[in-house]
Amino acid sequence: QVQLVESGGGLVQAGGSLRLSCAASGRTLSSYSVGWFRQAPGKEREFVAAITWTSGFTLHADSVKGRFTISRDSAKNTVYLQMYSLKPEDTAVYYCAARLSYATTYNYWGQGTQVTVSS
Repeated sequence: QVQLVESGGGLVQAGGSLRLSCAASGRTLSSYSVGWFRQAPGKEREFVAAITWTSGFTLHADSVKGRFTISRDSAKNTVYLQMYSLKPEDTAVYYCAARLSYATTYNYWGQGTQVTVSS
C-alpha cells in the first residue's frame, strides 16, 4: 500500500506561485509513476502532470505547460508540483496519485489540497 499526503495549497493572487508537495509512505516510489490531477467545482477531474520515478520522464497538460513543473526527490520519497503564473482558472482541489509504472490506472490517491487563485 502507498499512502499519499498532499500539502502546500492555499490562496494566492493571479500571477503568483505555489509549490505543492506529495509525500509518499508505505513503499518507495521507485516502481511507480506519480501524477497530479485537479478538480474544479462542477467540473470533471483533469490530468495536470506526471513523472515516471526511475527515468524522471515528465508529462504536462497543455493548459499548464510552461507554467507548472513536476519533479521528485527520491531521498524524501516526495513529488512536487511547482506552479508559476497562476490564473483564476487554476483554482481547484489538487490531488496526487500513484500507479505502478506498467499499469494504466492510478490506484493510490491523496486527500487533495485546495488551491485558490484570486483575480
